[in-house]
Amino acid sequence: MSKQETEVVIVGAGQAGVAMSEHLSARGIPHLVLERDRIAERWRTGRWDSLVANGPAWHDRFPGLEFDDVDPEGFAPKERVADYFAAYAEKFDAPIHCGVEVKKVRRNADRPGFQVDTSEGTINARYVVAATGPFQKPVIPAVVDADTGPLQMHSSSYRNPQQLPEGGVLVVGAGSSGVQIAEELRRSGRQVFLSVGPHDRPPRHYRGQDFCWWLGVLDKWSAVAPPRGAEHVTIAVSGANGGHTVDFRALAANGIRLVGRTNSYDHGTMHFASDLARNIANGDANYLSVLDEADAYIARNGLDFPEEPLARDLGADPQDVTDPISELDLAGAGVTTIIWATGFAVDYSWLDVDVVDDNGRPRHQRGVSPESGIYFLGLPWQSHRGSSFIWGVWHDAKYLAEQIAIQRGYLAHLGAQQRNEHHAAQDSTIDFLEEKLADMQSV
Repeated sequence: MSKQETEVVIVGAGQAGVAMSEHLSARGIPHLVLERDRIAERWRTGRWDSLVANGPAWHDRFPGLEFDDVDPEGFAPKERVADYFAAYAEKFDAPIHCGVEVKKVRRNADRPGFQVDTSEGTINARYVVAATGPFQKPVIPAVVDADTGPLQMHSSSYRNPQQLPEGGVLVVGAGSSGVQIAEELRRSGRQVFLSVGPHDRPPRHYRGQDFCWWLGVLDKWSAVAPPRGAEHVTIAVSGANGGHTVDFRALAANGIRLVGRTNSYDHGTMHFASDLARNIANGDANYLSVLDEADAYIARNGLDFPEEPLARDLGADPQDVTDPISELDLAGAGVTTIIWATGFAVDYSWLDVDVVDDNGRPRHQRGVSPESGIYFLGLPWQSHRGSSFIWGVWHDAKYLAEQIAIQRGYLAHLGAQQRNEHHAAQDSTIDFLEEKLADMQSV
């Protein structure tokens, strides 16, 4: 790959890159997919050992291939998900080049398109799709100095309880990752503190259906933007152990100590916000609102679904909620590890074009950037609520492939015009020469 040309370069061979490749292949658009590791590497080595998909197998997949060895209502283990994407890419012979890192993308100065500098050489491409997704740079808030206090790690570096030193663990962040890690650590016998911030808490199942189904029929997946103020609210849902509704009261009953958002740290003491009760209450309200809408949908459509009255029995608040912990002496509590389940930031430093804002976030409309020829794929809320999910990214990729095909159509028209003008000029020259020849013959 020392020097190549292609129509489209896709950067990244995770779920976004594979989906994009399928849609370009279906349209016969030449392209290359560049992946610095293996296909779907984040699923293999960027997650903890026991992770499973958070959506059931019938839902979290591409339309063209089912999980043949996972129950449709089950949750695929992470390695199986990675194998799924590799098999899907093989199904249509995706032109994926693994072990190739993209170093820089810059617009060509003297020709259309972009120069893509890679670890294996240079590629000239008319279009570039950044399909690296939202999980690029782990975010650890600057609360505890790295060289003081307990061992600190991001949830993306956590693998299993045996990896950690003996002692208790503070898990910061109560979205899907934080909750599942906290549960696993508690089952291993660890003392666990869980720092709970604002969150949505949908029911895993209700009246016989998974929450993915409910969000679909209630038309919530198609929402084009999060509610005002909820852009960074996490979703607490779990597919672990067969899937279950996240219940913070049950976590407390099983010995996990709940605290509010982590605010600050000094002299070995972690300080927490006084928002635990409010966060739990808001999560409950979100949970109950889904039940209300589901009940209304069942009644409106005359469906014979089983009743589930106990789903509304939330139980009493635990002591941690009624008498919250405001600070914790970590050493005194035996906490030797802090796991930050605090999300990720994007990293588009390799894009040397004007397509990100001052905070490094991509500027785009449904994945189409203001720089003609640059596209983004796999972002949360890229076009709707489901955009960063497996099935959602497939539909976003289809839209981007259509946009690229439209642009190619305009360029093809220009090429046809230029060819016609060239042929017309050739015909004019021939006519002129024939007239001259005729004049000479008549002399």
